[in-house]
Amino acid sequence: MPDLATILAGAADAATLSNLFFIILGVAIGQVVGAIPGMTILMALAIAIPITYTMDTLTAIAFLISVNKGGTVGGAIPAILINTPGTPESAATALDGHPMAKKGQPMKAMRYSLYYSVFGDFWSDIVLITVAAPLAIVALKMGPVEVTALMVLAFTVITGLVGNSMVKGLIAAALGCLCASIGLDPGQGTPRFTFGSLNLYDGLPLTAMSIGLLAVAEIFHQIAKTTKATAATAPIPMSVREDDGRLTLKDLLANRYVALRATVIGTLIGAIPGLGSATAGFLSYSITKQSAKDPESFGTGDPRGIAASEAANSAVVGANLIPLLTLGIPGNIAAALLVSAFIIHGIQPGPLLFKEQGQLIYGMFAAMLVANFANLAVGQIGMRFWAFAISAPNSVIYPASLLLCFTGSYVTAGGLFGVMIMLIFGVAGYFMRLFAISPIAFIIGYVLTPELESKLIQSVLITRGDPWKVLDHPIAIALLVLSVASIVYLGPRRRKGAKKAVDQPAA
Repeated sequence: MPDLATILAGAADAATLSNLFFIILGVAIGQVVGAIPGMTILMALAIAIPITYTMDTLTAIAFLISVNKGGTVGGAIPAILINTPGTPESAATALDGHPMAKKGQPMKAMRYSLYYSVFGDFWSDIVLITVAAPLAIVALKMGPVEVTALMVLAFTVITGLVGNSMVKGLIAAALGCLCASIGLDPGQGTPRFTFGSLNLYDGLPLTAMSIGLLAVAEIFHQIAKTTKATAATAPIPMSVREDDGRLTLKDLLANRYVALRATVIGTLIGAIPGLGSATAGFLSYSITKQSAKDPESFGTGDPRGIAASEAANSAVVGANLIPLLTLGIPGNIAAALLVSAFIIHGIQPGPLLFKEQGQLIYGMFAAMLVANFANLAVGQIGMRFWAFAISAPNSVIYPASLLLCFTGSYVTAGGLFGVMIMLIFGVAGYFMRLFAISPIAFIIGYVLTPELESKLIQSVLITRGDPWKVLDHPIAIALLVLSVASIVYLGPRRRKGAKKAVDQPAA
């Protein structure tokens, strides 16, 4: 556990003018991107990572986390105004946010979403700061055999929870493992799948691959969708009476228990690898509606629906770093992208971070708290301005995004090789979406494989190649049993959910 001097030094590092500037800038960028339908926070993160290449490590991490936090807030703006969520996380917010806006209270609905979002995010960060260091100490007590079993469990849980098919999730993770094996063998030092190319000796560049799978593939997907005739949605007029936009402390406190429960739900969901903000938002909304005495009021502009969705989906942002910082396992795809930022700056995520980089970690924690207040201030000041971002034409957004993708891949991967990798995985990511193969499981499989392979080699040396020696490690046995149980439970559960979705008539 870092001492008080380390914690205070980290907080002082986060409070420099340059860091504060990039935190505010990251929040503003995230809110703008979140407010533009078709743009996603994952796209923004993938494009932003190359920008941090020359930054100080703390500045880079703080900037990326701020983009993620801002995007969660910004996604609610088009969900409320035009019933089109800017990000998947805000889909549940539209259920009551848009009806409230149609009643002539768009500013009030956006204020509800902003305040409850910041509330959930703030308390999620407090939980992260409180539990991360003790969990890291526990994680350090685990040996290679236990860590190997833990990663096997992570693979099965993640592939079972993303998408509608566990088989497709396992296929995506296996493809990620295969791509991660390109380069030098960590045990023998011999090249694998390099085909004589020196560019592949260090493996595939993670940043270029992530940009291709997430940003470029999403742009291709959105361009393909725009060829179809779609009816334009009339935006809600912003000129409303002052009383309709005013939000008092009494109004906020009226839903305090809903927000607290949503924060707990979002924090728990975020701490479980594989689950995301959209899941937290819908789960919290569903529980709140079912427990209400008047569930029929939901969907008509009830502020409890906004509180349940926004507090929960924002609480995931901090909690998804818990498995990353304590076990080295990304909680979701945003956390997986942060891994590439860590790696760019020569840092390996995991429990040793608290021992080796304690000042950096607590500087990051302080930056996260600052970003919450920046989110509140920027959102409050720019609320009217962000609303106009929803009208940005796709003919401007997509070419500009592609230009940033090309530039970022070129810079971080050292030339045209990175651009080629980006385009290859951009096309691959587009077809993965068409066939419902999760790019999330692919990237997490790619990120976890090097550590899994290293621990597996160590485990073989410890057990001297005798599989029965695993019986001497009860924690590993328990984790492997949980892995089998997750396959047995999640596999049929996903098949049943997919069949139900197919059989259900379209609305």
